[in-house]
Amino acid sequence: MWDTHSVIFYFYLSFALIALWGVAQAWHSQTRTETIHPFKSFVHLLAFYLSYLLFPLFFFSLYSGWSGHYSSQQSIFIFLLSCVLIYARFIEPHFVRVQHQQYSLNPEQKMQRPVKIALIADLHIGLFSGHERQLKTIVKKINQQQPDLVVVAGDWTYEPENKLAEELETLKQIEAPVYSVNGNHDEQYPGPPIQQLLRHALSVNNVIDIEGQIVEFDEFRLLGVGDLWAGKTDMRYLPDLPQDKPWIILSHNPDTVDMVPKLPTRPLMLSGHTHGGQVELPWLTNYIMKKVSILGHKKGMYNHENADVFVTVGTGMVGVPFRFFVPPTIDIIELI
Repeated sequence: MWDTHSVIFYFYLSFALIALWGVAQAWHSQTRTETIHPFKSFVHLLAFYLSYLLFPLFFFSLYSGWSGHYSSQQSIFIFLLSCVLIYARFIEPHFVRVQHQQYSLNPEQKMQRPVKIALIADLHIGLFSGHERQLKTIVKKINQQQPDLVVVAGDWTYEPENKLAEELETLKQIEAPVYSVNGNHDEQYPGPPIQQLLRHALSVNNVIDIEGQIVEFDEFRLLGVGDLWAGKTDMRYLPDLPQDKPWIILSHNPDTVDMVPKLPTRPLMLSGHTHGGQVELPWLTNYIMKKVSILGHKKGMYNHENADVFVTVGTGMVGVPFRFFVPPTIDIIELI
C-alpha cells in the first residue's frame, strides 16, 4: 500500500486537490473585493492560497530523502526552501512584536510626565492581512502597553472587502484615543476608490481621522498630514501656526519629512509605508527599497534638516503574502 509509487500518487493527488481549492478560493475571494484590477487581485490571492501547497511539499521532501526518490542534496534543498517559505507565510506574519523607543521632543525642556504613543501602520486589511485574529492580537498588545494615545500612519487597506466596518470592529476595544491619516493604498495610489467606505468604517469604530487637523495636548500638538503620493502634503503654513509647543506630525510616507519647513522646535514625524522591506534578503531588499523611499528610509529613526522621522515596519503585507525577518511591529514612542 505505502510503497514509493503509492506515496508519489497520493502526493500528486493532494497537490492537485489543494491547487484546485486554492484557485476556487482565490476566485471567490476576488469577487468580494473592492478592486479596479480584478485579475491582479486574483493573481495575488492565488499566491496566498496556493502557498498551502508548501505543506505537502515539506512532507514529501522528508519522504523522498528517506526513500531515495530524490538525492540527499535535492531533498535538503526542497526541505529548507519549504521551511523558509512556511515560516515567512504562516508563522512570522502572526508574531506581532512590541518595540520601544524614547524620544526627547524638546531637549531644552523635559516633559512634565512621559507620554506614551503607540504607533502602528500598514495594516493592509484586505487580500493578505489584517484579519480578525491579527487585529485582536494588535489590540491586546496595545492595551497591555497602556499608551496615552494610538496613531495609525495610513495604509489601512489592501483592496478590502465591502464589509470593512465589520472587520475593524475590534478596534473599539482599544483603551486610548486612536488618531489616523490615510496612506497611498487608501487614496487610489494604487488603491481602489474606497475613501467613503474607509471613512465610514473608521468613524463607526471610534477612529479619528486627523488629516489636515491639529489635536492639542498639554505639551505638544499633533498634526495629521495627507499622503505624499496623493499630493496632500503641503506644510508651508506650519511656521504661521502657534509655536509655543513642539509638533508631532503623523504622515504615511516618511519622505514627506523633506517638506517640513524650519520651525523653532524640531518636530518629530511618525510614518510607515516602507514595511521595513517586508522580506529581508541580502542586497535585493535594499535595492527595492530605493524605489519605495527616495530618501532611503527603511525602518527606525532618521534625522533630517528640519525634522526627525520615525518609520515603523507596520503589521500587514502587500505584493506577496510573506514577511521574513521583518515581523509585524507595534512601536511605542515614549516622549520624555
